[in-house]
Amino acid sequence: MFDLPKPKLGDISAITITAPDLEKSLIFYQSLGFKELYRADMPFPWIQITDEALLIMLRKDDEPYIALTYYVKDIDKLVGELEAEGITFATRPKANHMIKRCLMKSPDGMNVSLVNFVEGFMQPTGKTMLTMAPQDFANPDKYANNVCGLFGEFAHPVADIDKAMLFWEKLGFKILSRMTMPYEWAIISDGLSIVGLHQTTNFSSPTITFFAADMKEKIDKIKSQGLTEFIDKGSANITITTPEKQKINLFKLGM
Repeated sequence: MFDLPKPKLGDISAITITAPDLEKSLIFYQSLGFKELYRADMPFPWIQITDEALLIMLRKDDEPYIALTYYVKDIDKLVGELEAEGITFATRPKANHMIKRCLMKSPDGMNVSLVNFVEGFMQPTGKTMLTMAPQDFANPDKYANNVCGLFGEFAHPVADIDKAMLFWEKLGFKILSRMTMPYEWAIISDGLSIVGLHQTTNFSSPTITFFAADMKEKIDKIKSQGLTEFIDKGSANITITTPEKQKINLFKLGM
Protein backbone atom coordinates (compact mmCIF):
# COMPACT_ATOMS: atom_id res chain seq x y z
CA MET A 1 0.00 0.00 0.00
CA PHE A 2 1.11 3.57 -0.68
CA ASP A 3 1.26 6.83 1.23
CA LEU A 4 -1.29 8.65 -0.89
CA PRO A 5 -1.65 12.44 -1.14
CA LYS A 6 -4.83 14.27 -0.15
CA PRO A 7 -7.03 14.89 -3.23
CA LYS A 8 -6.84 18.47 -4.48
CA LEU A 9 -9.56 18.45 -7.13
CA GLY A 10 -12.49 17.01 -5.18
CA ASP A 11 -13.83 14.10 -3.14
CA ILE A 12 -15.34 12.10 -6.00
CA SER A 13 -13.75 11.09 -9.28
CA ALA A 14 -15.13 9.17 -12.24
CA ILE A 15 -14.29 8.30 -15.80
CA THR A 16 -16.77 9.94 -18.17
CA ILE A 17 -17.40 8.08 -21.43
CA THR A 18 -19.84 9.02 -24.18
CA ALA A 19 -22.01 6.28 -25.67
CA PRO A 20 -24.35 6.47 -28.68
CA ASP A 21 -26.55 3.74 -27.15
CA LEU A 22 -26.64 3.92 -23.34
CA GLU A 23 -28.60 0.73 -22.82
CA LYS A 24 -26.30 -1.31 -25.05
CA SER A 25 -23.24 -0.01 -23.21
CA LEU A 26 -24.88 -0.58 -19.81
CA ILE A 27 -25.59 -4.24 -20.60
CA PHE A 28 -21.99 -4.70 -21.77
CA TYR A 29 -20.51 -3.17 -18.60
CA GLN A 30 -22.84 -5.25 -16.46
CA SER A 31 -21.30 -8.34 -18.06
CA LEU A 32 -17.91 -7.00 -16.86
CA GLY A 33 -18.98 -6.75 -13.21
CA PHE A 34 -20.48 -3.25 -13.08
CA LYS A 35 -23.90 -2.24 -11.76
CA GLU A 36 -26.12 0.77 -12.31
CA LEU A 37 -26.20 3.42 -9.58
CA TYR A 38 -28.13 6.38 -10.97
CA ARG A 39 -29.65 7.57 -14.21
CA ALA A 40 -31.31 10.76 -15.44
CA ASP A 41 -32.24 12.58 -18.64
CA MET A 42 -31.15 16.06 -17.55
CA PRO A 43 -29.16 17.95 -18.72
CA PHE A 44 -28.67 14.98 -21.09
CA PRO A 45 -29.29 11.23 -20.74
CA TRP A 46 -26.69 9.57 -18.50
CA ILE A 47 -26.16 6.43 -16.42
CA GLN A 48 -23.68 6.15 -13.57
CA ILE A 49 -22.17 2.70 -12.99
CA THR A 50 -19.62 1.16 -10.64
CA ASP A 51 -17.84 -2.09 -9.84
CA GLU A 52 -17.54 -0.84 -6.22
CA ALA A 53 -13.99 0.45 -6.85
CA LEU A 54 -14.23 2.45 -10.08
CA LEU A 55 -16.94 4.98 -10.96
CA ILE A 56 -17.94 5.45 -14.62
CA MET A 57 -20.35 8.04 -16.01
CA LEU A 58 -21.87 6.92 -19.31
CA ARG A 59 -23.20 9.97 -21.17
CA LYS A 60 -25.35 9.74 -24.28
CA ASP A 61 -23.59 11.38 -27.20
CA ASP A 62 -22.59 10.25 -30.68
CA GLU A 63 -19.30 12.16 -30.44
CA PRO A 64 -16.51 10.03 -28.86
CA TYR A 65 -15.22 11.53 -25.61
CA ILE A 66 -13.48 10.30 -22.49
CA ALA A 67 -12.38 12.29 -19.46
CA LEU A 68 -11.14 11.98 -15.92
CA THR A 69 -13.91 13.82 -14.07
CA TYR A 70 -14.06 15.34 -10.59
CA TYR A 71 -17.21 16.46 -8.76
CA VAL A 72 -16.36 19.66 -6.90
CA LYS A 73 -18.24 21.48 -4.13
CA ASP A 74 -16.79 24.94 -4.86
CA ILE A 75 -15.91 24.80 -8.53
CA ASP A 76 -15.41 28.55 -9.00
CA LYS A 77 -12.87 28.71 -6.17
CA LEU A 78 -10.97 25.66 -7.45
CA VAL A 79 -10.86 26.98 -11.02
CA GLY A 80 -9.46 30.26 -9.76
CA GLU A 81 -6.76 28.50 -7.73
CA LEU A 82 -5.73 26.31 -10.65
CA GLU A 83 -5.58 29.26 -13.04
CA ALA A 84 -3.32 31.05 -10.53
CA GLU A 85 -0.96 28.06 -10.80
CA GLY A 86 -0.85 28.34 -14.59
CA ILE A 87 -3.52 25.82 -15.56
CA THR A 88 -5.39 26.82 -18.70
CA PHE A 89 -9.02 25.80 -19.17
CA ALA A 90 -10.46 24.96 -22.57
CA THR A 91 -13.92 25.72 -21.19
CA ARG A 92 -14.95 27.48 -17.97
CA PRO A 93 -18.14 27.09 -15.90
CA LYS A 94 -21.09 29.19 -17.02
CA ALA A 95 -22.47 31.31 -14.18
CA ASN A 96 -26.11 30.87 -15.24
CA HIS A 97 -25.98 27.08 -15.69
CA MET A 98 -27.38 24.73 -13.03
CA ILE A 99 -24.67 22.18 -13.83
CA LYS A 100 -21.29 23.87 -14.07
CA ARG A 101 -18.51 22.20 -16.06
CA CYS A 102 -15.05 23.15 -17.12
CA LEU A 103 -12.41 21.29 -19.04
CA MET A 104 -8.63 21.23 -19.05
CA LYS A 105 -6.32 19.10 -21.16
CA SER A 106 -3.05 17.49 -20.22
CA PRO A 107 -0.04 18.28 -22.46
CA ASP A 108 -0.69 14.93 -24.14
CA GLY A 109 -4.39 15.53 -24.70
CA MET A 110 -6.15 13.77 -21.82
CA ASN A 111 -9.40 15.48 -20.85
CA VAL A 112 -9.72 16.40 -17.17
CA SER A 113 -13.11 17.85 -16.32
CA LEU A 114 -14.51 19.53 -13.22
CA VAL A 115 -18.25 19.38 -12.53
CA ASN A 116 -20.06 20.96 -9.61
CA PHE A 117 -20.97 18.50 -6.87
CA VAL A 118 -24.13 16.41 -7.33
CA GLU A 119 -26.04 15.38 -4.19
CA GLY A 120 -26.18 11.62 -3.85
CA PHE A 121 -22.97 10.89 -5.71
CA MET A 122 -20.42 8.95 -3.64
CA GLN A 123 -16.89 7.71 -4.15
CA PRO A 124 -16.73 3.88 -4.26
CA THR A 125 -14.93 2.32 -1.31
CA GLY A 126 -13.84 -0.96 -2.92
CA LYS A 127 -10.15 -1.80 -2.98
CA THR A 128 -7.94 -0.92 -5.96
CA MET A 129 -4.33 -1.91 -6.55
CA LEU A 130 -3.29 1.16 -4.55
CA THR A 131 -5.51 0.51 -1.54
CA MET A 132 -5.49 -3.27 -1.27
CA ALA A 133 -2.89 -4.90 0.96
CA PRO A 134 -0.26 -6.53 -1.32
CA GLN A 135 -0.66 -9.87 0.44
CA ASP A 136 -4.26 -9.95 -0.83
CA PHE A 137 -3.36 -9.52 -4.51
CA ALA A 138 -3.25 -13.30 -4.93
CA ASN A 139 -6.73 -13.71 -3.40
CA PRO A 140 -9.35 -13.07 -6.12
CA ASP A 141 -12.14 -13.48 -3.55
CA LYS A 142 -11.14 -10.07 -2.16
CA TYR A 143 -11.32 -8.21 -5.48
CA ALA A 144 -14.10 -5.63 -5.74
CA ASN A 145 -14.77 -6.75 -9.31
CA ASN A 146 -14.90 -10.55 -9.54
CA VAL A 147 -15.21 -10.42 -13.34
CA CYS A 148 -12.33 -8.12 -14.37
CA GLY A 149 -10.17 -8.07 -11.23
CA LEU A 150 -8.45 -5.12 -9.54
CA PHE A 151 -8.66 -1.67 -11.09
CA GLY A 152 -5.02 -0.76 -11.63
CA GLU A 153 -4.79 2.42 -13.70
CA PHE A 154 -6.30 4.78 -16.22
CA ALA A 155 -3.44 4.37 -18.69
CA HIS A 156 -2.42 7.50 -20.63
CA PRO A 157 0.20 7.59 -23.43
CA VAL A 158 2.60 10.54 -23.11
CA ALA A 159 5.49 11.94 -25.12
CA ASP A 160 7.65 12.74 -22.08
CA ILE A 161 6.85 11.71 -18.50
CA ASP A 162 8.88 14.49 -16.90
CA LYS A 163 7.14 17.19 -18.94
CA ALA A 164 3.75 15.56 -18.33
CA MET A 165 4.33 15.60 -14.57
CA LEU A 166 4.67 19.39 -14.57
CA PHE A 167 0.95 19.44 -15.40
CA TRP A 168 -0.18 16.56 -13.17
CA GLU A 169 1.69 17.85 -10.12
CA LYS A 170 -0.33 21.08 -10.30
CA LEU A 171 -3.46 18.92 -10.00
CA GLY A 172 -2.15 17.28 -6.83
CA PHE A 173 -0.71 14.08 -8.32
CA LYS A 174 2.57 12.51 -7.28
CA ILE A 175 4.61 9.65 -8.69
CA LEU A 176 4.12 6.45 -6.68
CA SER A 177 6.26 4.15 -8.82
CA ARG A 178 8.37 4.54 -11.94
CA MET A 179 9.84 1.93 -14.27
CA THR A 180 12.03 1.89 -17.37
CA MET A 181 11.01 -1.45 -18.91
CA PRO A 182 9.70 -2.12 -21.48
CA TYR A 183 9.68 1.70 -21.78
CA GLU A 184 9.47 4.66 -19.38
CA TRP A 185 6.24 4.52 -17.40
CA ALA A 186 4.95 5.69 -14.04
CA ILE A 187 1.94 5.25 -11.79
CA ILE A 188 0.69 8.54 -10.36
CA SER A 189 -2.17 9.37 -7.99
CA ASP A 190 -3.78 12.29 -6.20
CA GLY A 191 -5.13 9.96 -3.51
CA LEU A 192 -8.34 9.41 -5.44
CA SER A 193 -7.57 8.63 -9.09
CA ILE A 194 -4.93 6.27 -10.43
CA VAL A 195 -3.30 7.34 -13.70
CA GLY A 196 -0.57 5.52 -15.58
CA LEU A 197 1.76 7.67 -17.68
CA HIS A 198 3.24 5.56 -20.48
CA GLN A 199 5.99 7.01 -22.65
CA THR A 200 5.16 4.87 -25.66
CA THR A 201 3.36 4.74 -28.98
CA ASN A 202 2.06 1.22 -28.29
CA PHE A 203 -1.40 2.71 -27.70
CA SER A 204 -2.89 6.09 -28.51
CA SER A 205 -5.81 6.81 -26.17
CA PRO A 206 -6.63 6.56 -22.44
CA THR A 207 -7.29 2.94 -21.51
CA ILE A 208 -8.92 1.47 -18.38
CA THR A 209 -6.73 -1.33 -17.01
CA PHE A 210 -7.50 -4.19 -14.62
CA PHE A 211 -5.15 -6.77 -13.13
CA ALA A 212 -5.82 -10.18 -11.58
CA ALA A 213 -3.81 -13.13 -10.36
CA ASP A 214 -6.33 -15.46 -12.02
CA MET A 215 -6.78 -13.39 -15.18
CA LYS A 216 -6.71 -16.33 -17.61
CA GLU A 217 -9.68 -17.90 -15.79
CA LYS A 218 -11.49 -14.55 -15.81
CA ILE A 219 -10.90 -14.09 -19.53
CA ASP A 220 -12.16 -17.61 -20.26
CA LYS A 221 -15.33 -16.81 -18.30
CA ILE A 222 -15.85 -13.52 -20.16
CA LYS A 223 -15.41 -15.29 -23.50
CA SER A 224 -17.97 -17.89 -22.44
CA GLN A 225 -20.54 -15.09 -22.19
CA GLY A 226 -20.32 -14.62 -25.95
CA LEU A 227 -18.16 -11.49 -25.92
CA THR A 228 -15.42 -12.93 -28.14
CA GLU A 229 -16.08 -10.42 -30.92
CA PHE A 230 -15.15 -7.57 -28.57
CA ILE A 231 -11.83 -9.15 -27.49
CA ASP A 232 -8.46 -9.13 -29.25
CA LYS A 233 -6.42 -12.30 -29.44
CA GLY A 234 -4.85 -13.43 -26.19
CA SER A 235 -5.35 -15.69 -23.20
CA ALA A 236 -3.80 -14.13 -20.07
CA ASN A 237 -3.58 -10.54 -21.38
CA ILE A 238 -6.26 -9.06 -23.63
CA THR A 239 -7.84 -5.77 -24.66
CA ILE A 240 -11.62 -5.45 -24.79
CA THR A 241 -13.28 -2.87 -27.02
CA THR A 242 -16.65 -1.82 -25.60
CA PRO A 243 -19.68 -0.95 -27.80
CA GLU A 244 -18.80 2.76 -27.52
CA LYS A 245 -15.19 1.90 -28.54
CA GLN A 246 -13.55 2.35 -25.14
CA LYS A 247 -10.49 0.13 -24.61
CA ILE A 248 -10.22 -1.97 -21.44
CA ASN A 249 -7.05 -3.95 -20.69
CA LEU A 250 -7.22 -7.16 -18.70
CA PHE A 251 -3.71 -8.15 -17.62
CA LYS A 252 -2.39 -11.03 -15.53
CA LEU A 253 -0.96 -9.78 -12.26
CA GLY A 254 2.66 -10.85 -11.83
CA MET A 255 3.35 -11.95 -8.28
